[in-house]
Amino acid sequence: MENDKCHLCSENCVHNETAEKISGFTPDGEAIDEIANLFKIFGDSTRIRIMFVLFKNEMCVCDIAESLGMTQSAISHQLRILKQSRLVKSRRAGKTVFYSLADSHVKGIFYQAMEHILEKR
Repeated sequence: MENDKCHLCSENCVHNETAEKISGFTPDGEAIDEIANLFKIFGDSTRIRIMFVLFKNEMCVCDIAESLGMTQSAISHQLRILKQSRLVKSRRAGKTVFYSLADSHVKGIFYQAMEHILEKR
């Protein structure tokens, strides 16, 4: 019970300077929901594995499936989710569709996550 008290202020007051600094900083509810959904997409290990192989090079479904030891159907399903979330993009070359990370923002998010995890090891 004592441990629960450490999260409470011992004095009930508002620090106006701090409150003013963050005023208008918090995104609206829709943006917050979109951020939460983005983190849900990152919450699936299969999608993270797919993004990991796409981090360095674009690949087709066949190559991703082979490299991850999964079926093309399973990979295609996850790529659809990643594409709908604007984390992955595709390009067609003849009959083959190649997938890559959508942009430098996605690479940055992924890189920062990897860096954060690896610094703890």
